[in-house]
Amino acid sequence: MTVVERREIALVDLLDRLLAGGVVITGDVTLRIADVDLVRIDLNVLISSVNRNVPSPFGD
Repeated sequence: MTVVERREIALVDLLDRLLAGGVVITGDVTLRIADVDLVRIDLNVLISSVNRNVPSPFGD
């Protein structure tokens, strides 16, 4: 077993690293009463940085 070195990373650096590669967040929320589903919410989010060198998929 190896010991992993503990490093402190600033929040700005962490956000920069995440946005450079992109982040996908998924989740499900269901409101249920007496085994009856009343509300269901599916969450799919893609967070990524924008680069002027990459063309827009919308043709703008």
